[in-house]
Amino acid sequence: MSVSTLPAADRDLSTHEHHAPEIPWELVVWNDPVNLMSYVSYVFQSYFGYSEQRAATLMLQVHREGKSAVAHGSKEKMEAHAVAMHGFGLWATVQKGGLGG
Repeated sequence: MSVSTLPAADRDLSTHEHHAPEIPWELVVWNDPVNLMSYVSYVFQSYFGYSEQRAATLMLQVHREGKSAVAHGSKEKMEAHAVAMHGFGLWATVQKGGLGG
């Protein structure tokens, strides 16, 4: 019996690559005692292009909950965003998505 005629369960599937779906990463901005809320909102609008309402919502989440996941995507892109946030004087970190950011 050749491999191609074996039932699917008995075939050697080791030559097939199996990849887990890519988990998006998120940029988390943390509350700090230094930056004004209006400045944080301004950064979100000017850097990410968020509307005034979206920026205010995220800024209030940072203020009230201590942090907010403000962007999602590839690890490399989120790391670049974190460097940019640091340049604006904001405290930001990168983590795998879905970890409660």
